[in-house]
Amino acid sequence: MVVYGMQLPVQSQSTLYAESWEAAAGPADLLAVARAADALGFDYVASCDHVAIPRRLAAAMSTVWYDPVATLAYLAAATERVRLLSHVAVVGLRHPLVTAKAYATLDHLSGGRLVLGVGAGHVREEFEAVGADFAGRGGVLDETIDALRAALGPAEYPAHDGPHFAFRDLGQRPRPAQDRVPVWVGGSSPAAVRRAALKGDGWLPQGDPRGRLPEQIAKLRRLREEAGIEAPITVGAITEALYVGEPGWDAGRRTLSGKPQALAESLRAYGEMGVHQIQVRFRSRSRTELTDQMAAFAAEVAPHLN
Repeated sequence: MVVYGMQLPVQSQSTLYAESWEAAAGPADLLAVARAADALGFDYVASCDHVAIPRRLAAAMSTVWYDPVATLAYLAAATERVRLLSHVAVVGLRHPLVTAKAYATLDHLSGGRLVLGVGAGHVREEFEAVGADFAGRGGVLDETIDALRAALGPAEYPAHDGPHFAFRDLGQRPRPAQDRVPVWVGGSSPAAVRRAALKGDGWLPQGDPRGRLPEQIAKLRRLREEAGIEAPITVGAITEALYVGEPGWDAGRRTLSGKPQALAESLRAYGEMGVHQIQVRFRSRSRTELTDQMAAFAAEVAPHLN
């Protein structure tokens, strides 16, 4: 069974994917898109995480990066069923208890809709500014996932003892509404795939083209089997940019467009290679065109995905 979710517009505006209309957009647009996703059967909406962008990267990345906890909490109050994904939280920038307090509260307030996506991060200056370890961020992330498992579990007084973090006899309420908050690990490097295999409830690949995914998924499964992990894992994929129908404008040569049945046939290949959830992105020239595309996808493409 393949489900579909989306990264929200407006809240992050890297030149790699932001549409031109987003520059002048704001909370009302973000809210409208989230409500549409909620009504149209999208499995999740996602928000990114960066604390600060250095000048050397600002032209490409922009400095528009909404805080994911604040953003998802704002949208939680205006939606009912759609899940709320951090894609991805750079958890190495913060102490695990600080992260746990924020995301446990989000899960509590949303009635158990949080999916905690985590990643190592890549902006050195961001780590240096907050006093975090950039060079050792992989090892810190490995331990942080373990610490968050404890801190987001059912215990009011969680305990963890590791080389980077140790805590006990420190109570945190409210507890998450979920008995186990899903942790999806982002990244496509060998270290990230191994981390997802050994520590994750899900894997969020980053930039893997279709042709590389089967090899990566096979590696993920092999690592879990070798470690004796029998629990299921949610395998994700980020699809090509989509446009349902014929755009009538230059939507980019890598955009998948055309009749709904043809798009569904193309996207079914993800399920056939072992993907459980696809993150879709629609080309658009306005908020209205985006929500229209979302509605067309939900009505005409999604029913044929499985």
